[in-house]
Amino acid sequence: MKKQRPVNLQLNTISFPPAAITSILHRITGVALFFALLFVIWAWACSVSSPEGFELVQQQLNGWLGKIIAIGTISALSYHILGGVRHLIMDMGVWEELESGNNSAKAIIGIWIILTIVVGVLLW
Repeated sequence: MKKQRPVNLQLNTISFPPAAITSILHRITGVALFFALLFVIWAWACSVSSPEGFELVQQQLNGWLGKIIAIGTISALSYHILGGVRHLIMDMGVWEELESGNNSAKAIIGIWIILTIVVGVLLW
């Protein structure tokens, strides 16, 4: 049986609701945190290996690339925590309606952007 369903292959024309965007971002930041953990483990291992290793890590973190990695890691962690708290609250039966769910999603994204800007200003 052939089903006549519309197929939209242009992904840039799809409009996702805020709740879907927060869910996707929560998964993306989880993956980003996994890869950021590789840098963190390297920095810890290198910094405790010797005084020269500690100085190397300090130089790397004070450079522009280290600052971008630090800001990105803290930004991903803050969003992942905010998204996780939102999901926990939703698991308790709050913000399950369409309007309140979208409003909480917009609030989480707004808070995350503000936190990322604050962290960027403080670290740079």
